[in-house]
Amino acid sequence: MTRPITILMNEHRLIEKALGSLETCVVEIEGGLSFERAFARDYAEFLRGYADAWHHGKEEDILFRRMVERGFSTEAGPVAVMLAEHRQGRAFVSAIHGAGLGTGEVTSAEKSAFLTGARGFIPLLREHIQKEDNILYPMSERVLTPAEFETMLSEFEEFERKAGADGTRDGLEALAARLAGAFRPDEARMAAGTPAGCWSRG
Repeated sequence: MTRPITILMNEHRLIEKALGSLETCVVEIEGGLSFERAFARDYAEFLRGYADAWHHGKEEDILFRRMVERGFSTEAGPVAVMLAEHRQGRAFVSAIHGAGLGTGEVTSAEKSAFLTGARGFIPLLREHIQKEDNILYPMSERVLTPAEFETMLSEFEEFERKAGADGTRDGLEALAARLAGAFRPDEARMAAGTPAGCWSRG
């Protein structure tokens, strides 16, 4: 396995842990735990900062770009599906984020927005990760050359140097650990997951 793909898959493991924590949070709220806006703020901060800006940033700006240069379409096919799911995921995370923005007493609408966003996002991203790990990433290793992956690794390092210059990654990884400690992922639910589906955008 190439080093850039290993990096992306390792990031998936941390994201999955955060998804497991978010799932536990949802289950506990639905079981009677009082919803706090801080829950929404913290999960949105990790999902926006790490899952999207840090991880999806490398995919979209570097890996997917190279695959498009090799003939993959952004309108149909595997790369197009991944990009569409990134956009769909951002909409769900925006709902989570919005639930944490208010002040004063939490409303039922804010709680509902958080639960709806989380319930939509968790299976979407779990399936998305499985598609990438099991289909898209191996596909990239069949069509891109070792030299391209070497260049990609340098691009990853430059991306991370710029994006993490202020300690962003360390802070987000610490936040993920704190969330997993507060709402411990359920290993059985995580193992069940969501099976990888087809490439349909419907």
